[in-house]
Amino acid sequence: MRIGELSERTATSRRLLRYYEEQGLIISQRCANGYRAYDERLVDRVLQIRGLLDAGLPTRIIKQILPCLDKPRSIVFADATPDMLATLEQERDRMTDRIDCLIRNRDAVAAYLDAVRTHNDQQGAVS
Repeated sequence: MRIGELSERTATSRRLLRYYEEQGLIISQRCANGYRAYDERLVDRVLQIRGLLDAGLPTRIIKQILPCLDKPRSIVFADATPDMLATLEQERDRMTDRIDCLIRNRDAVAAYLDAVRTHNDQQGAVS
């Protein structure tokens, strides 16, 4: 697929996709006419990259952990410095905190919806 389709399918700007490519996060093939061609699997990869960026990870660390997202995994241990490991642990813990908060918020919204529906059902039965 071409960059426009990848951009549309991932809601990611073309400029950002080119940046991901410059950073080595995704790879394209060049067609004879010079256009970029992207593999179908990159749709999920771009969505994963965006999620990791949204979680606060810098692209240099995302590049190092991307092999963990592939199957089979091809993890390179030589790049795992103590600073990088500490950063990843902090980010993992921060993500866990955000997940816990999202779960609490989801449960609160669900409880509110249940209460409103129950109230509306009771009002309908009384009328």
